[in-house]
Amino acid sequence: MVINMNKKVVVLGGGTGLSTLLRGLKQFPLDITAIVSVCDDGKSTGVLRKEFNIPAVGDIRRVIVSLSETEPLIEKLLNYRFSTSSDLNNHTVGNLLLTALANISGNMSDGIESLGKVLNLKGKVLPLTEDNVILMGQMEDDSIVEGEHNITLDKHKIKKVFYKEEPVVNPNAIKAIKEADLIILSMGSLFTSIIPNLICKDMKKAIDESPAKVMYVCNMTTQPGETDDFKVSDHVRLLNEYLGDKKIDIVIANKGKIAQDIVDKYATLEQKDPVILDKENMPKNIQIISSDFVSLESGVIRHNVIKLSSYIFSSML
Repeated sequence: MVINMNKKVVVLGGGTGLSTLLRGLKQFPLDITAIVSVCDDGKSTGVLRKEFNIPAVGDIRRVIVSLSETEPLIEKLLNYRFSTSSDLNNHTVGNLLLTALANISGNMSDGIESLGKVLNLKGKVLPLTEDNVILMGQMEDDSIVEGEHNITLDKHKIKKVFYKEEPVVNPNAIKAIKEADLIILSMGSLFTSIIPNLICKDMKKAIDESPAKVMYVCNMTTQPGETDDFKVSDHVRLLNEYLGDKKIDIVIANKGKIAQDIVDKYATLEQKDPVILDKENMPKNIQIISSDFVSLESGVIRHNVIKLSSYIFSSML
């Protein structure tokens, strides 16, 4: 069998989920492009967005670090967060560096590319848009909340999300989608990390026109206010509602057991429960890849990203 080592994989997401998955995928011979949702407006990112009118840099920083092939000290440097009484308080070195490069280059994409060359990235990182987008949320009581940070803090469950103004999608992101061999919707917050990539008309159109299959890596635990009581089929159903004509072809889900004491801790402290794989409720034409992907890191539930990535790589052979 002749194996094509240059399969093009495009991963959509934001936050911790996307950067975690990329740490595993970069270990395999794949041509990786990460498309990052840029609607985060909390902490350092929120301040920099307001002051410099740029897309959110925090998730971009995490993705760059996850794809980099540099010394551990550089990773620590980029993630270093100042704790001071001055204006630098709560800013990370990486966020400030990306902001500076975006201003020097004239846009965020060129700034990312410049930093990527220095850090020897094992893939491309693209912001979904260069616009300073504002995510809006309609809650279960039909109230409208402005800003991702406020949406996550609201006591009501999220009904749907949309942009205050339709953003101009990065043309390089559109090109990557159309040329992809596989499109992956990463694990992560559905309403604030994954779906923001899907509610742009041009992105839906590009996915519909792409020859690539769409894969979803399902979360292992529910998220309060977003996916309470959700099983795997509920995650798939919700994402399919935001996709265009093309729906999810493949879902990767955990079937491993999580220790009961960890389950109890998550339920009590974080109001999170394990996501159950309910094959009987899944769309008939969907391919289900399941295994024990549980990895515990200091009592925190994580995906075993090397095992997960090996399953993704094998599915493309």
